[in-house]
Amino acid sequence: MSKKLVYVFFLVAVLLLIDQFTKIYIKSSFEPGQTQALFGDWFVLHYIENPGMAFGTTFGSGILPKLSLSIFRFIAIGFIIYYLIKQAKKGASLEFLLVFGLILAGATGNLLDSMFYDYFFTLNPCDSFNHVSGSGIKGVCTDYGFNYPVELRHQGFMLGSVVDMFQFNVNWPKWFPVLGGEQIFPAIWNVADASISTGVILILIRQRVYFPKKKEVEKSQD
Repeated sequence: MSKKLVYVFFLVAVLLLIDQFTKIYIKSSFEPGQTQALFGDWFVLHYIENPGMAFGTTFGSGILPKLSLSIFRFIAIGFIIYYLIKQAKKGASLEFLLVFGLILAGATGNLLDSMFYDYFFTLNPCDSFNHVSGSGIKGVCTDYGFNYPVELRHQGFMLGSVVDMFQFNVNWPKWFPVLGGEQIFPAIWNVADASISTGVILILIRQRVYFPKKKEVEKSQD
């Protein structure tokens, strides 16, 4: 393995450790919906879970969309690893490889939640994020001494939800057109989401450097 790939996979390992530590801490210590200030009121911990993609984005709540998303993540991870190794052999810059390492770490971090968390944490039938209408999986929530039936999400390998916890509580100024008073960024996210987003943003910003056109490559070689 090349020295550059060692740096990349070291970065991936560090990000995965941070991502999983924060998720396990939040899931073990917080109640669903619980918030705690990190930096004043503008940056807080807010524990939720979501069955979909980064920042709570979903494309369906049934077993097929969830399983499809997990399989897509698994295939994407395999492709990114293959691409990293191939580009390292071609002599790609360390910066280029590290950027794709960020995306790899993020995709892997969220996949680990889906793969294993259902085996290590007990599903609470009273948590709203575990409710899926039409699933056919019956459960009973006991809340304040009352029992009421609920339909629960599917559980198992690649079917677990992703733990999110970071939230910016910053609003647009009230005078701002259309969006005045609304949250600037309402999504709740995790370290894995941040890694993916950072990698993608860097690719967009540096795309001319990372993917030079043929003429530019020829000029640089003259």
